[in-house]
Amino acid sequence: MKRCTLDKIASVTLRLGLDRNAVLGDTLPAQAGTVVACRVKNAKTSYNTLEDVHGRMVALHPGDIIAGALGHRDALYGFSGKVPTKVAVGDELQLLNLGGVIGTGAEATAATGEPFRLEVLGSVLEFPYLATRVGIPANIARAALPTQPMPTRAEGLPPLIVLVGTCMDAGKTTAASILISELSHKGMRVAAGKLTGVSLRRDILQMQDCGAEPVAIFTDFGVVTTDESTSVPAAHSLIANLAGAEPDLIVLEMGDGLLGTYGVQSLLSDESIRNAIESVVLCAQDPVGAWGGQMLLRERYGLAVDVTSGRVTDTPVGRRFCEEKLGVPAFNALREGRNLTEAVLKGLREKRLKLGRALVQA
Repeated sequence: MKRCTLDKIASVTLRLGLDRNAVLGDTLPAQAGTVVACRVKNAKTSYNTLEDVHGRMVALHPGDIIAGALGHRDALYGFSGKVPTKVAVGDELQLLNLGGVIGTGAEATAATGEPFRLEVLGSVLEFPYLATRVGIPANIARAALPTQPMPTRAEGLPPLIVLVGTCMDAGKTTAASILISELSHKGMRVAAGKLTGVSLRRDILQMQDCGAEPVAIFTDFGVVTTDESTSVPAAHSLIANLAGAEPDLIVLEMGDGLLGTYGVQSLLSDESIRNAIESVVLCAQDPVGAWGGQMLLRERYGLAVDVTSGRVTDTPVGRRFCEEKLGVPAFNALREGRNLTEAVLKGLREKRLKLGRALVQA
Protein backbone atom coordinates (compact mmCIF):
# COMPACT_ATOMS: atom_id res chain seq x y z
CA MET A 1 0.00 0.00 0.00
CA LYS A 2 1.07 3.57 -0.65
CA ARG A 3 -0.48 6.96 -0.14
CA CYS A 4 -1.10 9.73 -2.63
CA THR A 5 -3.05 12.95 -2.95
CA LEU A 6 -5.68 12.97 -5.69
CA ASP A 7 -5.74 16.23 -7.63
CA LYS A 8 -9.09 15.52 -9.28
CA ILE A 9 -11.79 12.95 -8.48
CA ALA A 10 -14.07 12.04 -11.40
CA SER A 11 -17.85 12.16 -11.12
CA VAL A 12 -18.15 8.45 -11.98
CA THR A 13 -16.95 7.77 -8.41
CA LEU A 14 -19.39 10.22 -6.78
CA ARG A 15 -21.35 7.82 -4.60
CA LEU A 16 -18.18 6.36 -3.07
CA GLY A 17 -17.35 9.69 -1.41
CA LEU A 18 -13.61 9.30 -1.99
CA ASP A 19 -11.14 11.33 0.03
CA ARG A 20 -8.36 13.23 -1.75
CA ASN A 21 -5.89 11.53 0.58
CA ALA A 22 -6.03 8.09 -0.97
CA VAL A 23 -4.42 4.77 -0.18
CA LEU A 24 -3.45 2.78 -3.26
CA GLY A 25 -3.01 -0.94 -3.77
CA ASP A 26 -1.17 -3.04 -6.33
CA THR A 27 -4.13 -5.37 -6.93
CA LEU A 28 -6.17 -4.03 -9.86
CA PRO A 29 -9.24 -6.10 -10.82
CA ALA A 30 -9.69 -5.71 -14.58
CA GLN A 31 -13.44 -5.19 -14.45
CA ALA A 32 -15.87 -2.36 -15.03
CA GLY A 33 -16.25 -0.09 -12.03
CA THR A 34 -12.82 -0.65 -10.47
CA VAL A 35 -11.55 2.71 -9.24
CA VAL A 36 -7.99 3.47 -10.27
CA ALA A 37 -5.60 6.34 -9.62
CA CYS A 38 -3.66 7.53 -12.65
CA ARG A 39 -1.18 10.27 -13.55
CA VAL A 40 -1.94 12.39 -16.63
CA LYS A 41 0.94 12.13 -19.10
CA ASN A 42 0.09 14.58 -21.89
CA ALA A 43 -1.37 18.04 -22.47
CA LYS A 44 -4.47 18.81 -24.55
CA THR A 45 -6.16 21.99 -25.73
CA SER A 46 -9.54 20.44 -26.61
CA TYR A 47 -11.65 17.88 -24.77
CA ASN A 48 -9.25 18.60 -21.92
CA THR A 49 -11.52 18.65 -18.87
CA LEU A 50 -12.90 16.21 -16.33
CA GLU A 51 -16.26 16.38 -14.60
CA ASP A 52 -15.56 16.23 -10.87
CA VAL A 53 -17.83 15.03 -8.08
CA HIS A 54 -19.31 18.54 -7.75
CA GLY A 55 -20.34 18.63 -11.41
CA ARG A 56 -17.62 21.13 -12.33
CA MET A 57 -15.56 20.72 -15.48
CA VAL A 58 -11.96 20.99 -14.30
CA ALA A 59 -8.96 21.27 -16.62
CA LEU A 60 -6.41 18.45 -16.62
CA HIS A 61 -2.68 19.02 -16.91
CA PRO A 62 0.34 16.75 -17.19
CA GLY A 63 1.24 15.41 -13.77
CA ASP A 64 -2.29 15.60 -12.35
CA ILE A 65 -3.31 12.52 -10.37
CA ILE A 66 -6.91 11.59 -10.99
CA ALA A 67 -9.32 8.92 -9.77
CA GLY A 68 -11.67 7.35 -12.31
CA ALA A 69 -13.28 3.99 -13.01
CA LEU A 70 -12.59 1.31 -15.57
CA GLY A 71 -15.25 1.03 -18.26
CA HIS A 72 -15.91 0.89 -21.98
CA ARG A 73 -17.21 3.38 -24.51
CA ASP A 74 -18.53 3.03 -28.07
CA ALA A 75 -18.79 6.63 -29.23
CA LEU A 76 -19.83 7.80 -32.67
CA TYR A 77 -18.26 11.26 -32.19
CA GLY A 78 -15.65 10.66 -29.50
CA PHE A 79 -13.16 8.22 -28.05
CA SER A 80 -13.99 4.53 -27.99
CA GLY A 81 -12.26 1.96 -25.83
CA LYS A 82 -12.74 -1.13 -23.70
CA VAL A 83 -11.96 -2.46 -20.24
CA PRO A 84 -8.43 -3.91 -20.33
CA THR A 85 -8.10 -7.66 -19.88
CA LYS A 86 -5.48 -7.07 -17.20
CA VAL A 87 -4.11 -4.02 -15.40
CA ALA A 88 -0.87 -3.47 -13.52
CA VAL A 89 0.85 -0.52 -11.90
CA GLY A 90 2.78 1.36 -14.58
CA ASP A 91 0.46 0.42 -17.45
CA GLU A 92 -0.78 3.13 -19.80
CA LEU A 93 -4.54 3.57 -20.26
CA GLN A 94 -6.65 6.35 -21.77
CA LEU A 95 -9.37 8.65 -20.48
CA LEU A 96 -12.43 7.77 -22.58
CA ASN A 97 -14.89 10.46 -21.54
CA LEU A 98 -15.41 13.57 -19.43
CA GLY A 99 -16.98 11.61 -16.58
CA GLY A 100 -13.78 9.74 -15.72
CA VAL A 101 -14.27 6.43 -17.54
CA ILE A 102 -10.87 4.86 -18.16
CA GLY A 103 -10.04 2.12 -20.65
CA THR A 104 -7.72 1.01 -23.41
CA GLY A 105 -7.75 1.09 -27.20
CA ALA A 106 -8.80 4.73 -27.70
CA GLU A 107 -7.62 6.39 -30.89
CA ALA A 108 -7.24 10.05 -31.86
CA THR A 109 -10.19 11.69 -33.61
CA ALA A 110 -10.36 14.75 -35.83
CA ALA A 111 -12.57 16.66 -33.39
CA THR A 112 -10.90 15.81 -30.09
CA GLY A 113 -7.30 14.96 -30.96
CA GLU A 114 -5.56 12.19 -29.06
CA PRO A 115 -7.01 11.07 -25.71
CA PHE A 116 -5.41 11.78 -22.37
CA ARG A 117 -2.78 9.11 -21.74
CA LEU A 118 -2.75 7.89 -18.15
CA GLU A 119 -0.11 6.08 -16.13
CA VAL A 120 -1.72 3.64 -13.69
CA LEU A 121 -0.55 4.24 -10.11
CA GLY A 122 -2.75 1.66 -8.39
CA SER A 123 -6.27 0.84 -7.30
CA VAL A 124 -7.93 3.20 -4.83
CA LEU A 125 -8.54 1.20 -1.66
CA GLU A 126 -11.51 1.18 0.65
CA PHE A 127 -11.42 -0.05 4.23
CA PRO A 128 -14.85 -1.56 4.93
CA TYR A 129 -13.87 -3.62 7.96
CA LEU A 130 -13.88 -1.77 11.27
CA ALA A 131 -10.72 -1.83 13.35
CA THR A 132 -8.65 -3.44 10.59
CA ARG A 133 -6.12 -2.14 8.09
CA VAL A 134 -7.29 -4.49 5.34
CA GLY A 135 -8.08 -2.51 2.20
CA ILE A 136 -9.95 -3.70 -0.89
CA PRO A 137 -10.00 -2.14 -4.38
CA ALA A 138 -12.93 0.24 -4.59
CA ASN A 139 -15.65 -0.35 -7.16
CA ILE A 140 -18.53 2.02 -7.88
CA ALA A 141 -21.01 -0.88 -7.57
CA ARG A 142 -20.30 -1.04 -3.85
CA ALA A 143 -22.02 2.31 -3.27
CA ALA A 144 -24.90 1.76 -5.70
CA LEU A 145 -28.46 2.57 -4.72
CA PRO A 146 -30.44 -0.60 -3.95
CA THR A 147 -32.23 -2.42 -6.74
CA GLN A 148 -36.00 -2.04 -6.72
CA PRO A 149 -38.85 -3.51 -8.74
CA MET A 150 -40.35 -1.06 -11.17
CA PRO A 151 -43.92 -0.15 -10.18
CA THR A 152 -46.83 -0.55 -12.57
CA ARG A 153 -49.43 2.02 -13.54
CA ALA A 154 -51.82 0.33 -11.15
CA GLU A 155 -49.27 0.87 -8.40
CA GLY A 156 -49.09 4.57 -9.14
CA LEU A 157 -46.33 4.84 -11.76
CA PRO A 158 -46.55 8.36 -13.25
CA PRO A 159 -46.61 8.86 -17.02
CA LEU A 160 -43.22 8.28 -18.64
CA ILE A 161 -42.07 10.72 -21.32
CA VAL A 162 -39.13 9.17 -23.16
CA LEU A 163 -36.67 10.94 -25.43
CA VAL A 164 -34.92 8.70 -27.94
CA GLY A 165 -32.47 9.70 -30.64
CA THR A 166 -30.96 8.56 -33.88
CA CYS A 167 -27.45 8.94 -32.41
CA MET A 168 -25.49 10.85 -29.78
CA ASP A 169 -25.65 14.67 -29.96
CA ALA A 170 -29.01 14.60 -31.72
CA GLY A 171 -30.54 17.08 -29.25
CA LYS A 172 -32.10 14.77 -26.64
CA THR A 173 -30.78 16.49 -23.52
CA THR A 174 -31.63 19.94 -24.82
CA ALA A 175 -35.19 18.89 -25.63
CA ALA A 176 -35.57 17.10 -22.29
CA SER A 177 -34.31 20.08 -20.31
CA ILE A 178 -36.55 22.60 -22.06
CA LEU A 179 -39.52 20.25 -21.72
CA ILE A 180 -38.82 19.94 -17.98
CA SER A 181 -38.54 23.71 -17.66
CA GLU A 182 -41.86 24.33 -19.40
CA LEU A 183 -43.64 21.63 -17.38
CA SER A 184 -42.22 23.02 -14.15
CA HIS A 185 -43.42 26.51 -15.05
CA LYS A 186 -46.90 25.03 -15.40
CA GLY A 187 -46.71 23.91 -11.77
CA MET A 188 -46.08 20.21 -12.48
CA ARG A 189 -43.66 18.15 -10.41
CA VAL A 190 -41.20 16.48 -12.76
CA ALA A 191 -38.59 13.82 -12.03
CA ALA A 192 -35.97 12.97 -14.63
CA GLY A 193 -33.27 10.46 -15.43
CA LYS A 194 -30.84 9.15 -17.99
CA LEU A 195 -31.21 5.45 -18.71
CA THR A 196 -28.34 4.58 -21.06
CA GLY A 197 -24.91 5.81 -22.09
CA VAL A 198 -21.49 6.36 -20.53
CA SER A 199 -21.18 7.79 -17.03
CA LEU A 200 -21.41 11.60 -17.05
CA ARG A 201 -23.68 13.57 -14.73
CA ARG A 202 -23.78 16.71 -16.88
CA ASP A 203 -27.05 15.83 -18.57
CA ILE A 204 -29.04 15.13 -15.40
CA LEU A 205 -27.53 18.18 -13.72
CA GLN A 206 -28.84 20.25 -16.63
CA MET A 207 -32.26 18.65 -16.15
CA GLN A 208 -32.09 19.44 -12.43
CA ASP A 209 -31.19 23.06 -13.19
CA CYS A 210 -34.36 23.23 -15.29
CA GLY A 211 -36.59 22.09 -12.42
CA ALA A 212 -36.47 18.29 -12.25
CA GLU A 213 -36.43 16.81 -8.76
CA PRO A 214 -35.26 14.17 -8.12
CA VAL A 215 -32.86 13.20 -10.90
CA ALA A 216 -30.90 9.98 -11.37
CA ILE A 217 -28.53 8.27 -13.78
CA PHE A 218 -27.63 4.61 -14.29
CA THR A 219 -24.29 5.24 -12.56
CA ASP A 220 -26.24 5.66 -9.31
CA PHE A 221 -27.09 1.98 -9.66
CA GLY A 222 -23.54 0.73 -10.11
CA VAL A 223 -23.18 0.81 -13.90
CA VAL A 224 -20.30 2.67 -15.57
CA THR A 225 -21.45 2.10 -19.15
CA THR A 226 -24.76 0.49 -20.01
CA ASP A 227 -25.09 -2.38 -22.47
CA GLU A 228 -27.67 -4.93 -23.51
CA SER A 229 -27.30 -6.87 -20.24
CA THR A 230 -27.13 -4.03 -17.69
CA SER A 231 -29.51 -1.40 -19.06
CA VAL A 232 -32.80 -3.06 -18.09
CA PRO A 233 -32.14 -3.85 -14.41
CA ALA A 234 -30.59 -0.42 -13.90
CA ALA A 235 -33.57 1.25 -15.61
CA HIS A 236 -36.11 -0.62 -13.49
CA SER A 237 -34.42 0.55 -10.30
CA LEU A 238 -33.95 4.09 -11.60
CA ILE A 239 -37.61 4.45 -12.56
CA ALA A 240 -38.70 2.99 -9.22
CA ASN A 241 -36.44 5.43 -7.41
CA LEU A 242 -37.89 8.42 -9.26
CA ALA A 243 -41.46 7.20 -8.89
CA GLY A 244 -40.96 6.99 -5.12
CA ALA A 245 -40.90 10.80 -5.02
CA GLU A 246 -44.47 10.80 -6.44
CA PRO A 247 -43.91 13.28 -9.31
CA ASP A 248 -46.63 14.14 -11.78
CA LEU A 249 -44.43 13.09 -14.71
CA ILE A 250 -41.10 11.36 -15.29
CA VAL A 251 -38.91 12.51 -18.19
CA LEU A 252 -36.34 9.92 -19.30
CA GLU A 253 -33.51 10.25 -21.79
CA MET A 254 -32.16 7.18 -23.55
CA GLY A 255 -28.57 8.12 -24.34
CA ASP A 256 -26.92 7.24 -27.64
CA GLY A 257 -29.08 6.09 -30.55
CA LEU A 258 -31.74 3.53 -31.36
CA LEU A 259 -29.17 1.28 -33.01
CA GLY A 260 -26.27 1.87 -30.62
CA THR A 261 -24.62 -0.60 -28.24
CA TYR A 262 -25.65 0.94 -24.92
CA GLY A 263 -28.86 -1.04 -24.44
CA VAL A 264 -31.62 1.18 -25.86
CA GLN A 265 -32.94 -1.78 -27.83
CA SER A 266 -33.11 -3.90 -24.67
CA LEU A 267 -35.09 -1.20 -22.87
CA LEU A 268 -37.61 -0.84 -25.69
CA SER A 269 -37.93 -4.63 -25.90
CA ASP A 270 -38.67 -4.88 -22.17
CA GLU A 271 -42.43 -5.24 -21.80
CA SER A 272 -42.63 -3.45 -18.45
CA ILE A 273 -40.81 -0.38 -19.71
CA ARG A 274 -42.41 -0.32 -23.14
CA ASN A 275 -45.93 -0.56 -21.71
CA ALA A 276 -45.22 2.27 -19.26
CA ILE A 277 -44.10 4.72 -21.96
CA GLU A 278 -46.89 7.21 -22.63
CA SER A 279 -45.07 9.74 -24.82
CA VAL A 280 -42.16 9.43 -27.24
CA VAL A 281 -40.11 12.41 -28.41
CA LEU A 282 -37.79 11.47 -31.27
CA CYS A 283 -34.67 13.60 -31.74
CA ALA A 284 -32.98 13.22 -35.10
CA GLN A 285 -30.02 14.71 -36.92
CA ASP A 286 -31.60 14.75 -40.38
CA PRO A 287 -34.74 13.74 -42.36
CA VAL A 288 -33.45 10.23 -43.10
CA GLY A 289 -32.82 9.65 -39.41
CA ALA A 290 -36.25 10.99 -38.49
CA TRP A 291 -37.90 8.69 -41.03
CA GLY A 292 -35.86 5.64 -39.97
CA GLY A 293 -36.36 6.30 -36.28
CA GLN A 294 -40.12 6.51 -36.69
CA MET A 295 -40.20 3.30 -38.75
CA LEU A 296 -38.02 1.44 -36.25
CA LEU A 297 -40.05 2.51 -33.23
CA ARG A 298 -43.36 1.66 -34.88
CA GLU A 299 -42.50 -1.61 -36.59
CA ARG A 300 -40.14 -3.18 -34.07
CA TYR A 301 -41.55 -1.90 -30.78
CA GLY A 302 -45.10 -0.79 -31.54
CA LEU A 303 -44.40 2.74 -30.32
CA ALA A 304 -45.74 5.85 -32.02
CA VAL A 305 -43.68 9.04 -32.15
CA ASP A 306 -45.65 11.93 -30.65
CA VAL A 307 -43.25 14.78 -31.43
CA THR A 308 -40.06 15.18 -33.45
CA SER A 309 -37.28 17.50 -32.29
CA GLY A 310 -33.49 17.66 -32.44
CA ARG A 311 -31.22 19.06 -35.12
CA VAL A 312 -33.55 18.06 -37.93
CA THR A 313 -35.86 20.83 -36.70
CA ASP A 314 -33.20 23.55 -36.85
CA THR A 315 -34.57 24.72 -40.23
CA PRO A 316 -38.03 25.10 -41.78
CA VAL A 317 -37.12 22.43 -44.35
CA GLY A 318 -36.52 19.80 -41.66
CA ARG A 319 -39.65 20.69 -39.71
CA ARG A 320 -41.74 20.62 -42.87
CA PHE A 321 -40.41 17.18 -43.79
CA CYS A 322 -41.32 15.73 -40.38
CA GLU A 323 -44.80 17.21 -40.45
CA GLU A 324 -45.67 16.49 -44.08
CA LYS A 325 -43.87 13.20 -44.73
CA LEU A 326 -44.02 11.63 -41.27
CA GLY A 327 -47.29 13.14 -40.10
CA VAL A 328 -45.71 14.09 -36.77
CA PRO A 329 -45.57 17.53 -35.11
CA ALA A 330 -42.04 18.93 -35.25
CA PHE A 331 -40.71 21.64 -32.96
CA ASN A 332 -37.26 23.02 -32.34
CA ALA A 333 -36.80 22.83 -28.58
CA LEU A 334 -34.65 25.96 -28.31
CA ARG A 335 -37.07 28.20 -30.22
CA GLU A 336 -40.40 26.45 -29.72
CA GLY A 337 -40.18 24.92 -26.28
CA ARG A 338 -43.72 25.91 -25.32
CA ASN A 339 -45.19 24.38 -28.48
CA LEU A 340 -43.16 21.21 -27.97
CA THR A 341 -44.49 20.91 -24.43
CA GLU A 342 -48.09 21.54 -25.43
CA ALA A 343 -47.83 18.84 -28.11
CA VAL A 344 -46.48 16.34 -25.57
CA LEU A 345 -49.22 17.18 -23.05
CA LYS A 346 -51.92 16.95 -25.72
CA GLY A 347 -50.74 13.49 -26.72
CA LEU A 348 -50.56 12.40 -23.07
CA ARG A 349 -54.10 13.54 -22.33
CA GLU A 350 -55.49 11.79 -25.40
CA LYS A 351 -53.76 8.52 -24.49
CA ARG A 352 -54.78 8.65 -20.86
CA LEU A 353 -58.39 9.39 -21.76
CA LYS A 354 -58.38 6.19 -23.79
CA LEU A 355 -57.00 4.40 -20.76
CA GLY A 356 -59.59 5.95 -18.49
CA ARG A 357 -57.01 7.87 -16.49
CA ALA A 358 -56.72 11.58 -15.89
CA LEU A 359 -53.56 13.59 -16.27
CA VAL A 360 -52.73 16.33 -13.79
CA GLN A 361 -54.00 19.47 -15.42
CA ALA A 362 -51.38 22.08 -16.18
